[in-house]
Amino acid sequence: MKIVIYGLTITSSWGNGHATTYRSLVKALARKQHRVQFIERDVEWYRSNRDLPNPEFCDLRLYEDWQTEAGELIGAAADADAVIVGSYFPDAIAATTGLLEAGHGPLLFYDIDTPVTMARLQRAGATEYLDASLIPYYAVYLSFTGGPALRELEDTFGSPRAVPLYCSVDPDLYRPVAPAGRYCCELSYLGTYAADRQPKLMQFLDGAAELMPSHRFVVAGAQYPKEIEWSPNVERITHVYPRDHPTFYSSSRFTLNLTRDAMVEAGYSPSVRLFEAAACGATIVSDWWAGLEEFLSPGEEILLPSTEYELAEILQEMPDCERRRMGERARERIVAHHSSAERASQLERIVADCYARRA
Repeated sequence: MKIVIYGLTITSSWGNGHATTYRSLVKALARKQHRVQFIERDVEWYRSNRDLPNPEFCDLRLYEDWQTEAGELIGAAADADAVIVGSYFPDAIAATTGLLEAGHGPLLFYDIDTPVTMARLQRAGATEYLDASLIPYYAVYLSFTGGPALRELEDTFGSPRAVPLYCSVDPDLYRPVAPAGRYCCELSYLGTYAADRQPKLMQFLDGAAELMPSHRFVVAGAQYPKEIEWSPNVERITHVYPRDHPTFYSSSRFTLNLTRDAMVEAGYSPSVRLFEAAACGATIVSDWWAGLEEFLSPGEEILLPSTEYELAEILQEMPDCERRRMGERARERIVAHHSSAERASQLERIVADCYARRA
């Protein structure tokens, strides 16, 4: 197949989780001999922080202005077997309109931010990348969120078919590796700053750090306000490139997963960081959300402390042998069910079903 994707970014992982998601999926599709063209707007903040400027597993097209280049950009999908428009693609509404007018498709929408999208649709009827009136025209709504959100997308917003296409992980890249001193710590967290997530980060990681002043804690990620007051034993790292993620996760005794409020409310919304950490054999402590047990079993493959005191107790008292076994079990489950190869196969089946429904 030829697949054309209009997405936020595949070239830069700076301050977003889209890049590693697309890389994992597109690389797996290429291994299955599919041809993928990825179309991305060339914006300054990604241009200055590109860690994969020339992906070898797809044909990359960077553009500067949709209005002046729309003809060529829409034309790229003329011979495509499937066309995907992604959430937060800056010209998604114009692209969708142009693709529908040209008759290219089947056209699918890939929402890497489903709960955020739905909250805005319910409030205003549109986001900067999706108008509710366009949802019925996408053959399939591919959602990072499963569970009840899928029924709402169909019943309330008119999607002909809403299915989960969760994030995935490339086990060839994300695997246990030797630790590195610069990342060694008691508990790590990797994620871009989000205002709604910050109180939980302060409660759990910074709170545990305050209770364990002789231990090192690490928070890595971009866009954190300088005025945040961390405990003295919490070290900040501005950015960790994806190539260093396995070392990061393999170097801390435990790693923390936190979920944004909209994802918690919707449930069934695993993050790409959760899958990547698990694939590296990390021992994960996390907040809880509905549907979590469909991905990792609490107490067996993931830990769910309710307070910073419970977290500190886990960090200090769990034997290393038990901690390592938990990480191994999490890795086995995620690699078996949420690898990039499995996700590519799932997308193949979804596209095949589009043609079966047309027939």
